[in-house]
Amino acid sequence: MAGGGKKEKGEGLGRALIRQRNKAAAAAKERGEALAFARRRAMPLESVIEVSDIDAVLQRAAEADQLAEASSVSSDSDLVIDLDATGETDEERRRLRKEQEALHASSLSVPRRPPWNTQMTVEELDANERRAFLVWRRNLARLEENDKLVLTPFEKNIDIWRQLWRVLERSDLLVMVVDARDPLFYRCPDLESYAKEIDEHKRTMLLVNKADLLPLNIRERWSDYFKAHDILYVFWSAKAATATLEGKKLSGYSEEESASLDLDTKIYGRDELLMRLQAEAESIVAQRRTSTTKEDHDVSFSDSVSSVAKHVVVGFVGYPNVGKSSTINALVGEKRTGVTHTPGKTKHFQTLIISEELILCDCPGLVFPSFSSSRHEMVACGVLPIDRMTKHREAIQVVADRVPRNILEQIYKITLPKPKPYESQSRPPTAAELLRAYCTSRGHVSHAGLPDETRAARQILKDYIDGKIPHFELPPGVTNTEIEHEEITGSEGPTASAANESDADDFDEEDDTVDAAEPDIRDVLNDLESFDLANEGSKAAGKKKKEASHKHHKKPQRNKDRSWRVGNDGGDGTAIVRVFQKPAVNLSTVRASGRV
Repeated sequence: MAGGGKKEKGEGLGRALIRQRNKAAAAAKERGEALAFARRRAMPLESVIEVSDIDAVLQRAAEADQLAEASSVSSDSDLVIDLDATGETDEERRRLRKEQEALHASSLSVPRRPPWNTQMTVEELDANERRAFLVWRRNLARLEENDKLVLTPFEKNIDIWRQLWRVLERSDLLVMVVDARDPLFYRCPDLESYAKEIDEHKRTMLLVNKADLLPLNIRERWSDYFKAHDILYVFWSAKAATATLEGKKLSGYSEEESASLDLDTKIYGRDELLMRLQAEAESIVAQRRTSTTKEDHDVSFSDSVSSVAKHVVVGFVGYPNVGKSSTINALVGEKRTGVTHTPGKTKHFQTLIISEELILCDCPGLVFPSFSSSRHEMVACGVLPIDRMTKHREAIQVVADRVPRNILEQIYKITLPKPKPYESQSRPPTAAELLRAYCTSRGHVSHAGLPDETRAARQILKDYIDGKIPHFELPPGVTNTEIEHEEITGSEGPTASAANESDADDFDEEDDTVDAAEPDIRDVLNDLESFDLANEGSKAAGKKKKEASHKHHKKPQRNKDRSWRVGNDGGDGTAIVRVFQKPAVNLSTVRASGRV
């Protein structure tokens, strides 16, 4: 009986410990579910790139409260006021900015996820991630305080970065989707370093999307650049692959011609890209397996590696609006992710099973912090939404600087104003000239009777992003002169629109001498005089033009009672004059009455 009592007592203690552990696990699960429910209930997952001043102040105050334990390093900067207005030139400022960018390049990094394990609770993991993210934000805020550095807008929502962390951890091969017209603008080298930090066997492939917009000689140049810098790359066109699946033929693209090209410059098809991705990912997994078998690890770890290695995972990351979702839909063979022109359509990462051996993982688009571009350039490239831009002329000026004048005139069938005699004859058109010419040809007029430049700017930017306006950037070290020489000798491809120097060949040598000389004051006065004469000559016909141009935009007027006005009898076209006079006296009648 005594032995039986000890056994019952031992079973009661064991069951109590089990119940206690189950209660703790259930409580932790409830807290995690409550935290997740609070996140979902708070607000939908949206990309936060720009914040207002009051939001920045409140956010900094919250960061100061949460990071009170961390030591804040304050950098003393001397404020120099140039009273004589003899400051630095543009070239010196540009050189100093390049030096500062190279000096602080290591600080411009992707936020890292703090170390974690399965024993951590949801609250601890969330607190650690927020603390590390706020430290990263604080470092970037110090960079923004430097007057010589211009930090572009970047993603400020931690939930979007969490999607990237999970995609990086799950993926064997990381595919960075970039735009073929400017691959270096969309490439993030620090993201490749972060992938290596997670797993030394991870590799990053550059998927150069929209390669059908590049001529063959430019693809060859970029291929040489990628191979020289040991960058794994593949030329690809999601639009052409989608058209092939739908049985359509894309203008300017031939699948047979692309298949006959070299492997370094050819545009891969859907099946070829899937085979290439699976082969690269399987080689990475094989290298990881061989490295783990060489080392003396536990049996459980080796078993888990062998079980995971049954299929490979390929993750897709990159900037917004570069074609990640379109690439996923083309590889899957059907529409599985939403696709729009507005960046930021994908909100959460998605896992798609292609086969038993290959799994694709789509990550939402992220705007990485950088020094190289401006806000208006990011709008022109489609990274920032076009409908939210407030200054449209600056973004249009980016397009006018990159695309030659004759190309814009041919595409939109417009005539841009020629430069003045005292101006540089090879200068690009201004944003005002391009917008006004476009509004005049299309008839875009606002309610006030002025050209609707906002509507015109949105349409031009959409054409620029979609590829209707041809443009591309050259690799570093390649000049337009070399490309023009190749085109003259017979190589295919349009002129490089990375700069407007190609327009200088359309003018004579006399114009070039005028460019080098200083502006002549007589030319300026003559131009101003002709401008005044034109204004005086147009005053006579101002009313007729005003009626013709503003006929549909006149302010509605109420009908007034004009019955008191004098009418017209229709005789001679003059108004009837009503004059009240005394009746005339007939003298003969008066005399006759007097005789009587």
